[in-house]
Amino acid sequence: MRQDDEEFRRVVRELDEEGRRSQEVVRESPPPSPQPVRVGLPLGARVPWVARVLLTLNIAIFAVPWLLSNLLGAPLDELVLLLGAKENERIYRFGEYYRFLTAMFLHGGLTHILFNAFALYSLGFETERIYGHRRFLAVYALAGLGGGLASYALNPSPSVGASGAIFGLIGALAVFYYEARAVLGGVARQQLGSLVFTLLINLGLGFSVPLIDNNAHLGGLAAGALAGWLLAPRFAVDLRFYPPRVERRSLGIGWPGAAGMLALITLAAMVIVPPM
Repeated sequence: MRQDDEEFRRVVRELDEEGRRSQEVVRESPPPSPQPVRVGLPLGARVPWVARVLLTLNIAIFAVPWLLSNLLGAPLDELVLLLGAKENERIYRFGEYYRFLTAMFLHGGLTHILFNAFALYSLGFETERIYGHRRFLAVYALAGLGGGLASYALNPSPSVGASGAIFGLIGALAVFYYEARAVLGGVARQQLGSLVFTLLINLGLGFSVPLIDNNAHLGGLAAGALAGWLLAPRFAVDLRFYPPRVERRSLGIGWPGAAGMLALITLAAMVIVPPM
C-alpha cells in the first residue's frame, strides 16, 4: 500500500511539472499577428459610358470643321470660330453665351484632339468609375465651364478645346484620393504623386508652348477640384462587421453646392468685361 502511495505521488509531481512547463511555453510564445483582410470599395460605376460618349463627341465634332475645311477649302480656324469657339467680343457684345459650351468640344488641329482624346480616355474612365455617371458629368461640365470663364476673363484670343474639363478631372481625382487616404493608404499616396507629376508636366508644357491657353487650364483645374470636393464619394470602414464593410457616403451639400457653382459661373459670365 505504501509503495502504491509513493508511485501515485510521483505521477502527480510529474503531471504538475509538465503543466508548469506548458504554461511557460504559452507565456513565452508571441501572440499570432492579425491577418490582413481585403475588402472591396463600392465604386460609383462599372462601365464608364458617359466618358465614352464624351470622347466620341469630341472626336466627331472635331471632324466636322476638318471635313468642311477640306471640302470647301476654307481655313480651319475660321470654321472653328464660326461653329462656336470662345470668342470674347461675340460673347460680350452679342450675348453668344452658348460658346462657353460649344468651345469645350471644338479643337484646333489633329495634335490638339489626339492629345485631349488620350487624356480624356486616361482620366475620364477612372473618374467616372469612382464618382458615378451623374457626378462625373457634373464635374466635367463645371470644370469645362470654369475653364472657359477663366479664359474669357483673362485671355483676349479665341480659344477651344476640352483641356479645361480635363484639368478639372485631375483636380477631382486628386481631391478624391486625398479624402480617401485613410482608407486607401499607400494607394492614395501613390495616385496623388502621379497626378501631381502629370499636372506639373502639363502646366510646364502650357507655359512653354505658344498659343496654349493656360488660363483655361488653371480655371478648369480649380473648378474641377471644387466640384470634385463637393461630389466626391467618402469612404468609411465599419468595424462592427467581419470582414469590415466599406461604406460609401456623400457630402450633404454636394449637389446644392454644384448647383451654386453653376449659378456663380453663369452670373460671372454675364457681368465680366473681358479683354478684347
